Amino acid sequence: MRLRLKTGMLLAGTAAMAACAPKAPEVLPPPPEAPASTAPTSAPAPAPTPSGPTVGSQTHFESAVNGQNVIYFDTDRFNIDSADAAALQAQAQYLARYPQISITVEGHADERGTREYNLALGERRANSAKNYLVGLGVDPRRISTVSYGKERPVALGSNEQAWAQNRRAVSVVVN
Repeated sequence: MRLRLKTGMLLAGTAAMAACAPKAPEVLPPPPEAPASTAPTSAPAPAPTPSGPTVGSQTHFESAVNGQNVIYFDTDRFNIDSADAAALQAQAQYLARYPQISITVEGHADERGTREYNLALGERRANSAKNYLVGLGVDPRRISTVSYGKERPVALGSNEQAWAQNRRAVSVVVN
């Protein structure tokens, strides 16, 4: 009796699955038509493309702040000087103009010092820039920070010129 029940259930399941299988259409669509003539047709003119970078892109941001998306620091410092203040004011104006845009401030350090020290210094630099922007009226929820310490140098070399370029905070647009 159990064997018959199992066999019946197996047959019922198979029949149910067969009923769900897709069926071929009775009539196939016609094949695509070949072009009537090979003479060139006039295509519609392409829509004009906007000039300049897209609003909200990193390129647009850097263009709008005149390349002042990077601020530089003295050795073992994280204070904002007058040159940094001007750059951050330009960034704050951009962010006020485009309230839908958020940024990440990346803190960096030169190669001198331990990894841990430079990560902490990069964090203080990023937070210093963020706090200045918040003081200018930018919503703190629109600014995140990250420290890369000495892990992402822009200038390779073990001299004062390279170190000066690597002691920085960089504002990057978040998409």
